[in-house]
Amino acid sequence: MTILLMLIPIGLVILAVAVAVFVWAVRNGQFEDLEGEGERIFFDDTPLPAPPVRGEGRSRESVGPADDHESSAGGRPDDGREMTRAKP
Repeated sequence: MTILLMLIPIGLVILAVAVAVFVWAVRNGQFEDLEGEGERIFFDDTPLPAPPVRGEGRSRESVGPADDHESSAGGRPDDGREMTRAKP
């Protein structure tokens, strides 16, 4: 029974801190734009750079065997993207 003499004041202090934090959040505009942060993930922050044009800035003599971008699958250039097939 004497534990209640400690728990009730501790609970009231925790409640007062929670109410104070909530009031601070409301006054500082934390609840102003609830939808904006949820929708922000759908938009890119910066646009992606344009892909380089094949052969621009390099001559054929400067391309070595490791730099030759011809793949064994159809002789198409490999730009680092994974090729996927459509499922029938």
